[in-house]
Amino acid sequence: MSRPWRPSPLVHASLFAHAGAALGVAMAPQAWPLALAALACNHGALVWGGLWPRSTWLGPNLVHLPTASAVRGEVALTFDDGPNPQVTPMLLDLLDGANAKASFFCIGENARRHPALLREIVARGHSVEHHTQRHPNHFSLLGPRAIEREIVDAQHTLADLSGRAPRFFRAVAGLRNVFLEPVLARHDLTLATWSHRAFDTRYNDPAAALTRLARARRAGDILLLHDGHPAITPDGQPLVLAVLPTLLAQLQAAGLRPVSLAQAMASPTDTIAPCNAGSKKDC
Repeated sequence: MSRPWRPSPLVHASLFAHAGAALGVAMAPQAWPLALAALACNHGALVWGGLWPRSTWLGPNLVHLPTASAVRGEVALTFDDGPNPQVTPMLLDLLDGANAKASFFCIGENARRHPALLREIVARGHSVEHHTQRHPNHFSLLGPRAIEREIVDAQHTLADLSGRAPRFFRAVAGLRNVFLEPVLARHDLTLATWSHRAFDTRYNDPAAALTRLARARRAGDILLLHDGHPAITPDGQPLVLAVLPTLLAQLQAAGLRPVSLAQAMASPTDTIAPCNAGSKKDC
């Protein structure tokens, strides 16, 4: 399955800029410094669009939930870099205790190492989403073929192990380049980033993480935490486990319901069937 790739206005402008620069230099070779300066500005914009995780300059990017989901008072909980046998099972128990659902952006290689844990995520009503196969730190520097390999390998891995192909993709650290969106379109994946993040892999203070997430008082927000590679608090606890109970209580007090991205994007009458049940919608 695929969806049409529609270049963003910046990508369209880039194509015209390169064609115009080539034509201009061909017609007036002495104008090459001006053409070079224009291309440098264009490439700077493309790089900045990839370095800014919440940017839509390079293509569609889910930063907030749809209006219908916000009207229902929903916020999306998302967890990156798992599954992690030291953290994810306890995280699932905390979510169960609050009747909360979430999306787990899993690394394909981690899923291969812990397939039962991936199936447990799905069995408890959460969604498994796509966070690359190998989580290369230089993902934003990869060319189109290498990006395609990362996407295809993880999509096969996660679909095979969970029974449902992911619908959403999150880049490593949210960083990407102009080659990513055409690949996502070919595989019917939607880029999803976040509204607020806890920085819970970088800093180990639960109070500071909660302060960063305290702005998440609006329906429609997408929150980012990590069950993989978590920072460890001074008392030896994974930061996400120290933060989540208070966060869930705060969301409940604000009248907000934590959901997975799949739930947020579905209409009230939609059902989400596993791939092996014959449904083509999510496969």
